[in-house]
Amino acid sequence: MALSEAEWTALALSLQVSLTATLVALPLALWVAWVLARKSFWGKSVLNAAVHLPLVLPPVVIGYLLLIGFGRNGPVGALLYDWFGISFAFRWTGAALAAGIMGFPLMVRAIRLAIEAVDPRLEQAAATLGTPGHAIFARVTLPLILPGVLAGAVMGFAKAMGEFGATITFVANIPGQTQTLPSAIYAFLQVPGGEGAAARLVALALIVALGAVVVSEWLARRVARRIAGQDA
Repeated sequence: MALSEAEWTALALSLQVSLTATLVALPLALWVAWVLARKSFWGKSVLNAAVHLPLVLPPVVIGYLLLIGFGRNGPVGALLYDWFGISFAFRWTGAALAAGIMGFPLMVRAIRLAIEAVDPRLEQAAATLGTPGHAIFARVTLPLILPGVLAGAVMGFAKAMGEFGATITFVANIPGQTQTLPSAIYAFLQVPGGEGAAARLVALALIVALGAVVVSEWLARRVARRIAGQDA
């Protein structure tokens, strides 16, 4: 399956966007998942709903909200540009921001399920020995949930690779700058003779998505075995 230069560029940009989105969103997803799994506080239901909102809202709505919030004239975008010279609109960093937001709920969900499967008495036992909270998380909780964290990262990465609606609304479809795999497929299908290139990119997207689901399921099973004490 020989790819043209434009197809390679779209694939490389998709990988860049997805890796960036996953690596930046993962620490926040880990913290949010831990808060939702272990803490009780007023507004927890609201936070939980807000985290999962990208799963139920049309992606173009997310893209529109990003555009009015993080655009050059938006309240957040204007501050970031004036203070730090950072601009997201119509750049690959904006595509990474959109992809990270769309994949965030999947990461939080996988990590939260892994944390909830850990017996809290293990953490309480460590606390009775005077171990600080952050050390308990690093030495007790994190090793047990690590496959769940990786599964969440894989699902977030796969979602970022397939993100289209929010990305094209926020950063448009600029070849070489913001044109990822889904937007490249869309662009190829809009021109006569582009069906072959679109089919090749669809095959790549299918391979990545199937691989991500298989890896995620394998990691989820490892979480279950590890917590059950059946895995080293």
